[in-house]
Amino acid sequence: MKNLAPAIIRQRLLLEGFYQIDVDKDVIKNYFSKITEALSLRMYGDPIIFSPSGDGKSQNQGYDAFVPLIDSGISLYVWSNARFVSLIIYTCKSFDSDIALKITKEFFKIKEIENMKF
Repeated sequence: MKNLAPAIIRQRLLLEGFYQIDVDKDVIKNYFSKITEALSLRMYGDPIIFSPSGDGKSQNQGYDAFVPLIDSGISLYVWSNARFVSLIIYTCKSFDSDIALKITKEFFKIKEIENMKF
């Protein structure tokens, strides 16, 4: 990807995998607290967590969540039936993507995690 704005600091990380824990709204809030603390990112608002329960296809049921950061935001998508999670960390400051990978893998007990840094 061509860097169209080299003077603007931004880092993006996409993580995906199949999780082994039970996930609900409290678990998602706890994850946001752990990942932001580990990466020294600052939340400026409460996480927003949606669960459409019943609307849409049953195989897509789960959670859509976002936490606003002083330095941008984190989006989390959870497929409850498939036990699959997809996470996007987007920041306007540098962070250690290896720490993000480790925290996410351990928190959700993901055996194999895929990631894309950009």
